[in-house]
Amino acid sequence: MTPRRHRRVSVPKSKKSDYIRVAENFYKGAEVAKEFDYCNAAGVLIVHAAIAYTDALTIKFGGVKSKGEDHMAAVGLLHQVVALDEQGKAGARHLEKIINEKNRVSYEGEVYTKKDVDNLWKHLLRYQTWAVSMLES
Repeated sequence: MTPRRHRRVSVPKSKKSDYIRVAENFYKGAEVAKEFDYCNAAGVLIVHAAIAYTDALTIKFGGVKSKGEDHMAAVGLLHQVVALDEQGKAGARHLEKIINEKNRVSYEGEVYTKKDVDNLWKHLLRYQTWAVSMLES
C-alpha cells in the first residue's frame, strides 16, 4: 500500500475570514443538531467546524490549507505553520481527538449517542476557544 501524500494548496490570506464564517456556520448547525438530539449530524458538523477553524488558522499563518481526504494531515500542517505554545499544543490535541472520531461518526454506520456528542462538543469548545484567540491576534 502506498502511503498517502499530504497535500496542501496555497490560499490567499484574505480568505481566512471566509473559513471562519464556514466554521461558525458548522458550529451553529452542530448546536442546533445537538439540541434536538440529532447526534450523528451534530458529530459531523463538529468535525467540520474544527476542520474549518484549522483551515482558517493555516491560511492566516501560512497562506496554505490541507487538501485531500486525510483530515489528520490538517493537524500536521497546523504544527508546521503555526508556532504552537503549550496552549496551542493542547488545542492541537483537541483537534486530533475530534478528527479521530470523523470516520466513526460519518462512515461506519455507528449510531452516535448524546454522551458521544457531549464529549466531542467539549473538545470543540476547547479547540475553538484557542483557535479564535489565535485568529483574532
